[in-house]
Amino acid sequence: MRTLSKITAAAALALSAVAFSSVALAADVKAVAEVTAIKVAADGKSAVVTLSNTKGGGEITVNVTDKTTLDKFADKRIGTGDEVRLTYDNAGGKNLSKSFKKAAGC
Repeated sequence: MRTLSKITAAAALALSAVAFSSVALAADVKAVAEVTAIKVAADGKSAVVTLSNTKGGGEITVNVTDKTTLDKFADKRIGTGDEVRLTYDNAGGKNLSKSFKKAAGC
């Protein structure tokens, strides 16, 4: 009977470790920040944006590859000094942009 309890406890521990590790690997981060710099690649297919986090403090660097956000940079709907709401995936420390909108809309 004790062996069954140990097996059940080990299985529960393994399942919880798997469940929490997937959350840690793919964590979406939401922030409100001010754009301090935008560096668009020469081919226009990516950009690196530096932001100053207005709510939590500190600097954030986000990699942008989605066409919608790149278009907003190209036609100046989002530029340096704008406050934005963004969501990015920080898995692997790469900070990949998922959404990028002006705080007032855009």
